[in-house]
Amino acid sequence: MVVLQKSENSGDNEAMRELIDLLTTSRNCVAFTGAGVSTFSGIRDFRGEDGIYRDEEIDADRIFDLHAFLADPGYYYTHSRDIIYGLDDRTPGLVHNELARLEGGGIIHGVITQNIDLLHQKAGSQRVIELHGSPSLHRCLDCDRTYSYETICERLRAGDIPPLCPACGGIIKPDITFFGEALPQSALQQASQLAFEADCLLVCGSTLIVQPAASIPLYTLESGGKLVIVNNMPTPLDAYAALRYDDLSEVFTFLSQAL
Repeated sequence: MVVLQKSENSGDNEAMRELIDLLTTSRNCVAFTGAGVSTFSGIRDFRGEDGIYRDEEIDADRIFDLHAFLADPGYYYTHSRDIIYGLDDRTPGLVHNELARLEGGGIIHGVITQNIDLLHQKAGSQRVIELHGSPSLHRCLDCDRTYSYETICERLRAGDIPPLCPACGGIIKPDITFFGEALPQSALQQASQLAFEADCLLVCGSTLIVQPAASIPLYTLESGGKLVIVNNMPTPLDAYAALRYDDLSEVFTFLSQAL
């Protein structure tokens, strides 16, 4: 692993200019995003100040746990309605839009995301690797019939909780990765390769805690690339970052004006 000196950036223009220089001289810059980027769209993150894990009224571990889902799928569908099944009302935020714009300008060459909210695609990003799957498709665990996101949303709005397969009565599960499941192998391989080829990985809004997704940035470091972290909480890889910023809004507002 290449160990890079940690930068203590105050967010002033000089520190921001370091980021501009790095992005504009990079040959293959890739973004890695977590739940923090979607807070601008009104979607709660997991471990932030107002995150799901701080909500005493719900058991966050239970929502996305496979065994809990199989025992009571209704709990998942009831408590994920605002997070996942209200996405039609959500619009891309500052970070989504800027990453799509930077991709269009040839500065960003792809997005690896831990998110399952489809907002990168809605913003216009063309190369998006979804490490934790996608709710765009749902599947019956018994007969393998598939149902669209729109179909499931309609059934939830009609009060059909949990929505069971009309063909066989089986449990319908979204094609997202729950705790207790392996990540989609194709997505994991693509993300690992993309990160390994990147000479700059821009980590946005992720605490880099959830494994194995959180290990993706290590591929960039191991191949000699530089790591930039923008997150309002510490991460395990802060000491290896060439540049480190706390404020997503400040950084991406600056990028929108400077690039």
